Amino acid sequence: MSTPTGFMEYNRQLPADREPAERVKDWEEFHKLMAEEELQTQGARCMDCGTPYCHTGIDMSGGTSGCPVHNLIPEWNNLVYRGLWREALERLHKTNNFPEFTGRICPAPCEGSCTVGLIGQPVTIKSIEQAIIDKGFEEGWVVPEPPEKHTGRRVAVVGSGPAGLAAAAQLNKAGHSVTVYERSDRVGGLLMYGIPSMKLDKAVVQRRVDLLAAEGVEFIVNTEIGKDIPAQQLVDEYDAVVLCGGATKPRQFSIEGSDLKGVHYAMDYLNGTIKSYLDSNLEDGNYISAKDQDVIVIGGGDTGSDCVATALRHGCSSVTQFGTHKKAPLERDPLTNPWPQFPNVYTLDYAHEEAKALFGQDPREFSIMTTKFVGDEEGNLKELHTIQIERIVDETGRKVYQPIPGTERVFPAKLAFIAIGFDGPESTILDQLGLESDRRSNVKARYGKYTTNVDKVFAAGDMRRGQSLVVWAINEGREAAREVDKYLMGSTVLV
Repeated sequence: MSTPTGFMEYNRQLPADREPAERVKDWEEFHKLMAEEELQTQGARCMDCGTPYCHTGIDMSGGTSGCPVHNLIPEWNNLVYRGLWREALERLHKTNNFPEFTGRICPAPCEGSCTVGLIGQPVTIKSIEQAIIDKGFEEGWVVPEPPEKHTGRRVAVVGSGPAGLAAAAQLNKAGHSVTVYERSDRVGGLLMYGIPSMKLDKAVVQRRVDLLAAEGVEFIVNTEIGKDIPAQQLVDEYDAVVLCGGATKPRQFSIEGSDLKGVHYAMDYLNGTIKSYLDSNLEDGNYISAKDQDVIVIGGGDTGSDCVATALRHGCSSVTQFGTHKKAPLERDPLTNPWPQFPNVYTLDYAHEEAKALFGQDPREFSIMTTKFVGDEEGNLKELHTIQIERIVDETGRKVYQPIPGTERVFPAKLAFIAIGFDGPESTILDQLGLESDRRSNVKARYGKYTTNVDKVFAAGDMRRGQSLVVWAINEGREAAREVDKYLMGSTVLV
């Protein structure tokens, strides 16, 4: 506990963001930093709550409650309050390999389950987390820590997203020789190419990758397992293989007109823009440009919001984001959304703030469904036809969406981006190795063991659990590493 009455004495504060109308002119991170004194005050708001739900990390009612990597939040809040930043960094790194990622892009389910939130505003956990790790790098406290001993065991990790990097970091720490295979030209998976730079600066990702390389992890890029190297070859050449390839197969959206020019999947749009920005500051033109276009984003999640923010930076004429969910209430409903569930309340994401600043209103349309795309005589997208929907319980007891007659609308659009989620991993490696899949087409691996039906092969992250949060991917990579270490050595030194 920091101070017994801090949560009563001090109000919650968040770091200021750069002005929306200004930050859309560049691709730099939009968050500003809080002063150390302000962060220490925020740390003082952490209370002695007996059972700190903030680090429970469980699935609850379709969402996450608490921190999936079980961060020791009360401990490092107290250390920050006392000005012991280096000690706070040590506690933070005990549970989280990459707090510089989660401190920037995690939706902070820890804050949703903060006990202070029962009677007021929760502790500013996420901002403190980012401040701890950023200060650690600034002060030179974060340095390569190669393992003192090597076991002689070799492990291949497929995929360099958050799960793959976490697994590699932990297995390397245990003394195993780790090689990470990445099919893209840069390491980082969705951290590098799936999340726009204004949310996560790519220099931040590369800094951690360079650190892992200095600790002994080998990275091989431009190499797709199952295509450039047969999957079985990895099983034959390594003592263990950890599959962390993500859930990258986009959910199909096959309605009338979906084959028109101008209709794209969201990740193609985001990945192309990020790569072009990193390669040439967008000068090569190798991306889908939304400049001077009317843009519709179909899908109400984070990926859809990232498409909105990207289109704004391209200089779109207009942008609208469709979601099938209804507009959330301004305050948590204690009956349908009680603490410590993640609070389902109306907020403006960074992209929505930017759209509102430029166009005067929240760009989202709620409880809406696209019925067809319509094109011109040359096959170019011209408009989207929609209808409002409501969620009902049908005669079988299922919750389904039902169209509301008379609510049809037409939206002009030259570009439409589909951001409705993913249908599990691509099947190449599964087919080549004969891996079993679950009913959602993910690799079937036992939770808590991460073992598949093929000897020596483990699976973790979105490839095992399906599309999820970055913080869950880190958790899975760490836990899978423990099981691999046990498999190789009979016991594990990893925690």
